[in-house]
Amino acid sequence: MWSFGPTRAMIAEMNVKKKTKQCYDEDDRADGRFRDRLQVDIQTVSLNITHIRITDSGLYVITVSSQRRPLKRFNITVYARLPVPVITSSSSSSSSDCVVLCSVMDVSHVSVSWYKGKSLLSSISVSDLNIRLSLPLECLNDSYTCVINNSITNQTQHLTSDVCHKCSAPSAGFSCCCGFTEAVIRLVVSALVGVAAVAVLVYDVRSRRDEQKKRSDIQLNDQ
Repeated sequence: MWSFGPTRAMIAEMNVKKKTKQCYDEDDRADGRFRDRLQVDIQTVSLNITHIRITDSGLYVITVSSQRRPLKRFNITVYARLPVPVITSSSSSSSSDCVVLCSVMDVSHVSVSWYKGKSLLSSISVSDLNIRLSLPLECLNDSYTCVINNSITNQTQHLTSDVCHKCSAPSAGFSCCCGFTEAVIRLVVSALVGVAAVAVLVYDVRSRRDEQKKRSDIQLNDQ
């Protein structure tokens, strides 16, 4: 006999001598979760569950009628296939910082983590289904990675500079972060603009001095 859960609901029964077998997946035993998904092998006395689901996690017990104690117990945990995390950018009206978010939906018993290279920066874990997980990170460069993992597998998404470019427009008063190359370009452009401004200021000062000198020379000649 195969049973499931803390209530030991019988889900399958086999008579080895009579070569008969029966699966109880068409009624409401075990909350009806195994409906039309159970198969048994009379030769190996094994139980097969098709189209495995997260809700199939739990305690499975095989019992022989001639024995008082269960023959074997199996604690099974079924994990859903992990989705690839999504990285998006956002800005706040109260801050000029560009923030990137790593999010994942409809998962359970997972951790979401930010890495810079191989160094862990931050992490959050959850055990419930249907919850949105987000980890904020100030957008600096493209050496960051978001990882979602459970005890058997993981999914990874790398941060790219394109995500940073999707921040609020400059007209809204926000400064969007960028990759290293663009940061250097902006720094050089800013420096050139500064030099040009200083040159214009110096030229203006010299022009005023020359004009004042000319006026002084004219007044001395008139005297």
